[in-house]
Amino acid sequence: MPKNNKKPIANILLACLSTEMHQELLLHSERVTLMANQVLYRAGEVITDVYFPINCIISLVSPIDEHAGLEVGLVGNEGMLGVTLLLESNIAPFDALVQAKGYALRIDSAMFLETLAQNSDLLHQLKLYLYVVIRQLGQTAACTRFHVVEERLARWLLMTQDRAHADNFHMTQVFLAYVLGVRRVGITKAANSLQQQQLIRYHRGDISIINRPGLEAASCGCYQADNEIYKRIIPIA
Repeated sequence: MPKNNKKPIANILLACLSTEMHQELLLHSERVTLMANQVLYRAGEVITDVYFPINCIISLVSPIDEHAGLEVGLVGNEGMLGVTLLLESNIAPFDALVQAKGYALRIDSAMFLETLAQNSDLLHQLKLYLYVVIRQLGQTAACTRFHVVEERLARWLLMTQDRAHADNFHMTQVFLAYVLGVRRVGITKAANSLQQQQLIRYHRGDISIINRPGLEAASCGCYQADNEIYKRIIPIA
């Protein structure tokens, strides 16, 4: 999912649909601004709305206890939040936390399911996306277990850049430690290493990616694996 700043940002899943289906979904949706740190729903809660991000980023966090959790996925304009409704369950499997402010299209879940039942093309497209999500969740689990913090941080920064469509964004060390499931000192060490290699600039939470090819080389293979499965399964990607 390489970023492209020359084209208007749109939701890729919606762009895959026919013009007629795209327009129908737009009629049932509303454009909303999602704020950083906004909780869209918690794991175990009913999914009342689905979201198609345009330029915001949503973290999928698996809660461990009342005070801890681990990010297991990111949703940007390549996907949607609420795709598990296809499994005929309206219970959220993860916490959905807005990582970066931006716009999204929001559709009431009941209306979305009604539209889904009447359109086989939409159902097929979202089944493909659900498969991709499952594969990427597995990739993240393996990455967390086997790869070092510096590689994982490089991967996470690339994923965030792709979805933010920007080279600069703000993330505190506390937040990075939370989503990567490591101690803050581990984030400090990894970020300092990437900065010494002149791949990023990092100061008081302000991150600038200054050498993307170098950052890709520093990342584990999971970043490329995520992109390859998306491009292979989602037709337009």
